Amino acid sequence: MYQDEKEDTTIYKVVVNHEEQYSIWPAGRNNPLGWKDVGKSGLKQECLGYIKEIWTDMRPLSLRN
Repeated sequence: MYQDEKEDTTIYKVVVNHEEQYSIWPAGRNNPLGWKDVGKSGLKQECLGYIKEIWTDMRPLSLRN
C-alpha cells in the first residue's frame, strides 16, 4: 500500500502567524516559532475547510490597507 493511499488519522490544529496567515500543524507538537493556536483542531480536511471559510483575504496583514 502506498503512503498516500493510507487514511490520514492525524489530528491537526489550525495555527496563525503575525501576518494572519493560516496553516495546520500536528496537534501533539509544539507550534513553530511565531505561530499561535486558533482554537480549531480535527482531521486534516476539517481544519483545511475551516481555514477556507475564515481566510478570505490571502494577502499578508502588512500588505492590506
